[in-house]
Amino acid sequence: MLSRIKKFVPPVALSQYHKAMAIAANFIYGRPSERIIVIGVTGTNGKSSTVSLIAEILEEAGHKVGAASTVLFKVAQKEWLNDKKMTMLGRFQLQKLLKQMVDAGCAYAVVETSSQGIEQFRHLGIHYDVCVFTNLTPEHIEAHGGFDNYKKAKLKLFKHLENLPTKILAGKKISKAIIANSDDQYAKEFLDFKVDEKISFGIDNPADLRAENIDFNQAGISFKIDATDFDLKLFGKFNIYNSLAAIAVAKTQDVNLDICRNALSKVTGVPGRMEFIDVGQPFKVLVDYAPEPEGMRQLFKAINDHGLVSEPGKIIHVFGSCGGGRDIARRPILGELSAQNAQIHIITNEDPYDDNPQQIIDQVADGAIKAGKQEVFKIIDRREAIRKALAMAQAGDLVVLTGKGAEQAICVAGGQKEPWDEREVAKEELTKLGYNQA
Repeated sequence: MLSRIKKFVPPVALSQYHKAMAIAANFIYGRPSERIIVIGVTGTNGKSSTVSLIAEILEEAGHKVGAASTVLFKVAQKEWLNDKKMTMLGRFQLQKLLKQMVDAGCAYAVVETSSQGIEQFRHLGIHYDVCVFTNLTPEHIEAHGGFDNYKKAKLKLFKHLENLPTKILAGKKISKAIIANSDDQYAKEFLDFKVDEKISFGIDNPADLRAENIDFNQAGISFKIDATDFDLKLFGKFNIYNSLAAIAVAKTQDVNLDICRNALSKVTGVPGRMEFIDVGQPFKVLVDYAPEPEGMRQLFKAINDHGLVSEPGKIIHVFGSCGGGRDIARRPILGELSAQNAQIHIITNEDPYDDNPQQIIDQVADGAIKAGKQEVFKIIDRREAIRKALAMAQAGDLVVLTGKGAEQAICVAGGQKEPWDEREVAKEELTKLGYNQA
């Protein structure tokens, strides 16, 4: 319906429509964010994982927590995968979810806040208390008409926080805080707002919260903050950043490092984020979201840092790129990145929406071929592509499936959604090949 409205309504009027809906939704559900501490997480990469890690720490500290991210929804002890194919829910759905958190007795709501959600004023009816900036890379820029507009959209969330009145809960003043990644070149801009507290985190640059003595191994990552050692069953430098962001949030809520350490040590992973699939096969299968160039770069760096493939093992990569007019320029870049890091490339369907799936695949493949890879497989059926990759894999290999993560549908023409769970499909196809954990 909204797509039809956009064709006939001037942008200014459409903007007012979005604002009106945000105000109405907040009113109808009784302004729930006024009765709970709200933590917003924004940036290009790492948002969903950071949301999950924040929730884990706050729960370890004894609080009831609600969360909403690309990956999952959570209301206290009830948790379910995000099946909406939306990073940030629409205004009415989001306010309803916040009310459910309040009704369940949650003290905190951790909300992944997207740039497109901000542009559509979905954040307007939310009284944030803490805002987290993870990083900023030039992705999603076509939807915003350029990188500067994309950055400005993110900055609006922090301006919104600055303008909000101080919240009082149970007679206690709730301080407003900004958490930002000091290793990102745009950190200063995101810290340049008047709030009660600002905490920077980082690895390479000076920061209030800095990880040192970093080690990558096949069991996960380890690092030290001050005198506290952290050992996590997570992989990749990016998960150190995600952990630092979560620890910084905890600091604003008077949660100590020991509690943070205990909470993070228990985390075995985030659904669809560097998630290993194991049914007893002699090779590794890894599912990761990484639909964009920077995410894919960081994924392959993590694979190398942790030594997940040893000679003579090879990487078999199954991937594609989404349609719907989303960042068309990244398609050949994804192909080139795969060519630089994997040995076998199987390019398949991802989320074509109304675009021609074969055309998307061809554009991705062009990037790999121009980078010198001649043996590139193009298989439009994603299950068939995964089946081929698994059938080709030998002991010591790593099969990497990117682009879908834990998403619960493939979006095709006419607004239709085909049920999908990459992790379950991989398990099913491995079982068909005769691998069985039992």
